[in-house]
Amino acid sequence: MKPFGHRHSSIILIFAPEFKEQIYYCMPLSLKKYLFAFFTLWMISSQAQLSPDAKISVITCGPGSELYASFGHSAFRVQDPAKGLDLVYNYGTFDFNTPGFYTKFAKGQLLYSLSRNSFENFLYTYQLEDRWVKEQILALSPEEENKVLQFLEYNYLPENRDYLYDFLDENCSTKIPEVLERALPGRLALDKDYLEQTYTFRQLIQQYLRTNSWSSLGIDLALGSVIDRKASPREHIFLPDYVLRQMNHAQLNGEPLVKKERSILKEQGEESSALFLLTPAFWLLLLFLITALISYRDFRNGSRSRALDSFLLLFTGILGVLIVFLWFFTDHTATLYNYNILWAFPLNLLAGIVVLKKTNPGKWLNGYLVFILGMLLLTPVLWILNIQVFSPLMIIIWATLGLRYAYLYRYFKAGLSPTL
Repeated sequence: MKPFGHRHSSIILIFAPEFKEQIYYCMPLSLKKYLFAFFTLWMISSQAQLSPDAKISVITCGPGSELYASFGHSAFRVQDPAKGLDLVYNYGTFDFNTPGFYTKFAKGQLLYSLSRNSFENFLYTYQLEDRWVKEQILALSPEEENKVLQFLEYNYLPENRDYLYDFLDENCSTKIPEVLERALPGRLALDKDYLEQTYTFRQLIQQYLRTNSWSSLGIDLALGSVIDRKASPREHIFLPDYVLRQMNHAQLNGEPLVKKERSILKEQGEESSALFLLTPAFWLLLLFLITALISYRDFRNGSRSRALDSFLLLFTGILGVLIVFLWFFTDHTATLYNYNILWAFPLNLLAGIVVLKKTNPGKWLNGYLVFILGMLLLTPVLWILNIQVFSPLMIIIWATLGLRYAYLYRYFKAGLSPTL
């Protein structure tokens, strides 16, 4: 590793601390920001060392309301009262203005960055979002604190700060033990037995989501069977809560790593429950009811609703195309072997166009209906065999599709002709 700060300024600040403070408070806000950045660069340059009163800690933040914040957050905090230093090193930063942001995000090629900010600004965000924040002060020697800071600063160089994000393997949480292990090689010992119970990746993810929510349903649709294996104790730390637990059981040089844990922010409000009319269960039950009523009417009249048939097939076909894209054409590791493709089949797109026509599509469609009915029935079997775990909401979708596919098979086999 190159010495950190080799690109930083080596200018030495000559103002006395009390004179510097008087000047600072008289300056306009914009100039303060520039000076804050300048003084920060000086303080952490290779010419500066942390004082004996310095502390380095791990910050863990609770879940937020947005999906990207649902699993919490982890970061490093570096404090040095003697130098007026209080910084957060945050590996969870991304830029919405990145060229091709959504394309890179969808393909799993989005770069995340290490950012550095004042702790005051960092904490203000979590106050606004009413999220809890905990701090674990690490039992590091002055030499070890400087090594960790040097590593973080070297990572913060423009050519080093970006990394390829992976939700399960490479994120703000996994970076916490990784930084300590690389900055202090051979000194950190993680506890493999710090958990009373281990979970699959899907169970870990769903611990932070409501089952009857669009985010939970979307994640279960997008992620494949690869996340249904048990995660090792080390792999649990892709979630900040488990980093916090692991740090409390880790040792440094044979002694406890965490010297002290404290709560900085507590949640003030209670989590509100979602209105049932806005949940996926309501809309899926409504779709099932509409499908059942239309199918009953069609059965009585010997007719077929082209609009309903086309909608169900086109919708499941589009979902199937998305599953294929995430499985085969992206760098995501968690979207592999997704057996939702058995009921959300891409060729349903073609079938959806065919059934939109008034003319009888021919016997081939009956064969296709038998095929997709068979795959639909196979899906819950995979669930029973624990090959892939599906959202409980899938039962409503499967019932809707099974009902309509069965009616269409009967309709075309009987050679009925009226369509609506």
